[in-house]
Amino acid sequence: MDAMDDIVDLLETRAREHPGRLLLAWEPFEGATREWSRGAFLDDVRRVAGGLARRGVRPGDRVLLHANNCPEFLLTWFACAWLGAVCAVLNPKSATDELAFFADHTGAVGIVTQRGLPGTPPPVGSDAHCLRWQIVIDSDDATGFASLHDTPVERAPLDRLAPGSMMFTSGTSSRPKAVVWSRANALWAAQSCAAGIGLLPSDIVLVPLPLYHVVGLAWSWLPALQAGAAIVLQPRFSASRFWPAALARRCTFAPHVQFTSAALFRQSVPPAHHFRLWCNSAWLPDYERHFRVPILGWWGMTELVAPAIMGRPDRAVAPGAIGVVVPGYAARMAGSGGTSLAPGEVGEVEIRGERGRTLFAGYFNDEDADAAAFTTDGWLRTGDRMQVHADGSIQFLERARDVIKCGGEGVSPAEVERVVRAVPGVADVAVVGRADDAMGEVAVAFVVPSDADACTEALSREIDAACRAQLASFKVPREIRFLGSLPLVGINKVAKGELRRLAADTGTATGVDTDTGTGTKAGTDNRDRHLRPEGRPA
Repeated sequence: MDAMDDIVDLLETRAREHPGRLLLAWEPFEGATREWSRGAFLDDVRRVAGGLARRGVRPGDRVLLHANNCPEFLLTWFACAWLGAVCAVLNPKSATDELAFFADHTGAVGIVTQRGLPGTPPPVGSDAHCLRWQIVIDSDDATGFASLHDTPVERAPLDRLAPGSMMFTSGTSSRPKAVVWSRANALWAAQSCAAGIGLLPSDIVLVPLPLYHVVGLAWSWLPALQAGAAIVLQPRFSASRFWPAALARRCTFAPHVQFTSAALFRQSVPPAHHFRLWCNSAWLPDYERHFRVPILGWWGMTELVAPAIMGRPDRAVAPGAIGVVVPGYAARMAGSGGTSLAPGEVGEVEIRGERGRTLFAGYFNDEDADAAAFTTDGWLRTGDRMQVHADGSIQFLERARDVIKCGGEGVSPAEVERVVRAVPGVADVAVVGRADDAMGEVAVAFVVPSDADACTEALSREIDAACRAQLASFKVPREIRFLGSLPLVGINKVAKGELRRLAADTGTATGVDTDTGTGTKAGTDNRDRHLRPEGRPA
């Protein structure tokens, strides 16, 4: 691996080697394509850094980045790295209440955002928030992204272990946690992923996955930069637009999660394409045959920065398995007391690495979460149960932690429960996931009303409205069920296993449109009513 200190060293090195070689091709669904050579991209990064510096951004300052995939996303992220500022990447689906939390929690000095997103950022200059400025990427006025292009500034030398960026992740807490990556973390992701995938300078990497997720940014874009490959960026994943862009640009590699590959699996594959490799959540032989491309499995989490388990081109794995532990990490089963995985083991996997390099630097301003994330001897608790096959390959089984995966997005039931529980008329609530053919999982809320004789249809509308107002759309429960009490196991612990079984049983559920208030109850009393909002966007 190259002798570099951080991700900015990598960007400069690639631009210096071949300044005229294509780095980024932007393929929007509407409008003209745009391209950047390595040299042009670095020049724009330095100019955007100049614009941020003119607005008072200094090393260590937090800047919110609230946008879908676009070139300006990448220019902002790298410009922050150039200055030594910390880019806090936000999900563009975030609701207004979530954006206010992100601004308050990070103490951000400014935000780069887009028009037309569901949530509204906090007002600039408000006494209640720290934001001093706002840039709107697709605006033509004085707040537009063009106003950030200023006189280039030189980078200041910074500690490679200094905070470089943040991503918010939903776990079991009632609010997302800010995962801090050091500057060296980002470089590790680039180098480790590029080596694991086997990317080449001749590769053309198609990136339809969101850059605000670890897979899109750290497992796709940064490794392509490390390899010296060209990147084709799309605004988002679209099953109907994936193949046209791939064929037109002669793409050779694409990253996937189970949601995207499953969507493409339901479609026909072009007679000929140029892909030589994909990565996906697991190795599925049927997918390889259908797409006519080798597929490597990969697994990780935001806290791991890069995949800690991955397939290898030279080593076969059991069907459905991911692969083996990647160099730079160690894995063991929780409670085993060992330092590695053995064939036949089944349990919750723990990962060991180097904090600030192969593992995240920590959670921002959350010492309790930091302490809870690690065992006393320094292993990261992943919350994922896995099985080790006889050949040593590792297969994901289920999440031991209470997290719902909706369309590739992580949903914390505790976060949804916090919003529902605050609605007047709700005595208690528990949220679980239910399998869904299109989204993988969707959230189902089981609610105990304060008044047994309350109108559950009206309460359902109030719950739905509160969730829509305070949560990103993918977190909003797709169904609300009313019970006389929540089932318990042990000492006052909600039996979520039983609730998952109830959620899976949709045979007696009655559809109710909470926008119109129409529908009927299922069952004979308030203890079992099923209210399902219809027509909610995926």
